[in-house]
Amino acid sequence: MIHRIEEIKLDSLLPRVFAREELPSSKIWRKNVVFRRGGRYLVESASGGGKSSLAAFIMGSRNDYDGTLMFDSRDSRSLSISEWQEIRRSHIAYLPQELALFPELSAIDNILLKAEISGDVDIARIDKWLDRLGISGRRDYPAGRLSIGQQQRVALIRSLCQPFDFILLDEPVSHLDEANNRIAAAIVEEEANRKGAAIITFSVGNPLLIENPEKLNL
Repeated sequence: MIHRIEEIKLDSLLPRVFAREELPSSKIWRKNVVFRRGGRYLVESASGGGKSSLAAFIMGSRNDYDGTLMFDSRDSRSLSISEWQEIRRSHIAYLPQELALFPELSAIDNILLKAEISGDVDIARIDKWLDRLGISGRRDYPAGRLSIGQQQRVALIRSLCQPFDFILLDEPVSHLDEANNRIAAAIVEEEANRKGAAIITFSVGNPLLIENPEKLNL
């Protein structure tokens, strides 16, 4: 059983698809990088720079990279299926760029799929988040009928509904205006502070407005 993840360490990491390419200056690829629990990080890149790949490597859904990715002292390649399941359930939350909502289910049912399994966030807090993000009136709408910006807000709330030491947010506010971006950032900050967790945001140019993150370009 994994009690807590304090650090995610990258040592000379590089997607194999980039192995023969001349890369621009990067603070991550082929470098030694440590993401620490409680930190705030913004990973920036041009489109195609590998930000979604890096998130997938950390989540264990892809391993087509050279170099080493470690959780504290454990090489991620050595983890068993059950250990990966535990990491995704209790230690690393993830909002993918494609959102991965079930379009036929309502907004609230998409959220509760995770919240009821984890038991980490109650319905009262979820309803407050829906209200703050201006989508409480869309609570019972099928996700597939919501705008992309509304879907992003639903998926963001869902990503918070589990225990985590790190939360990875891939383009979480690309379709939000500045006002909703700031509200979303405040909610993420509050929940990360409550858990003592790190926030790692991935963006090509419209980042979550977290205060004073460490910026790392790909």
